[in-house]
Amino acid sequence: MWAIYKKELKSYFLSPIGYIAIGIFLLVFSFIFYITNIQAGAYDMGSLYFYTATYGLLIIVPIITMRMFAEERKNGTEQLLLTSPRSITGIVLGKFLAAVTLTIIILAFSFIYYIILCFFKAPNLVTTLTSMLGFLLVAMAAIALGMFISTLTEHQVVAAILTVVVLFIPNVTGTLNIINLMDSYQKFPAGLISFTELTTLIAFMIMFILFTIIIMQRRKSVK
Repeated sequence: MWAIYKKELKSYFLSPIGYIAIGIFLLVFSFIFYITNIQAGAYDMGSLYFYTATYGLLIIVPIITMRMFAEERKNGTEQLLLTSPRSITGIVLGKFLAAVTLTIIILAFSFIYYIILCFFKAPNLVTTLTSMLGFLLVAMAAIALGMFISTLTEHQVVAAILTVVVLFIPNVTGTLNIINLMDSYQKFPAGLISFTELTTLIAFMIMFILFTIIIMQRRKSVK
């Protein structure tokens, strides 16, 4: 698992993907920061993380996950993975953890805005950290979903579009609540950790990781 993790994490920064994801996050975060904090004169960062999760992750997650397995199939390296001595579970978890690590790195850049606000009035640190935790959990759940979708096609663009659609429809339109991740990110921006929201996001994440493992295991048995 750790060999896959190191390889995948390294690949994010040996290609434009990692830098594009960081750049887009900073652009979206800066725009929403201006609207929710500068223009509104607010010092609470909860709304900032909430709206960035709602709209920013629609762009960032597909970029991070579209290549996970689709690229392997496209390049013909999937068979090497499936026939390697590494377990399917280890391969899936390695790729997933690499994407989560990139997300944590991206999220760390948001402390820049916390420091900026501290020059005027320090935001509540507990609320900020809780909002970041909720953001990370939503991102992890979305990554698990995007990773699963990446196993269904060999075309990265198709995987990215499908991930955007599946995330966009419930998160923005309010329909298909069963996969509406933002429904489970309502209390975090207020500085509250809800057991229901916490378990829902973790269960969603685990479910799609298991779906991915099942798909890859079946593909391995066919090989």
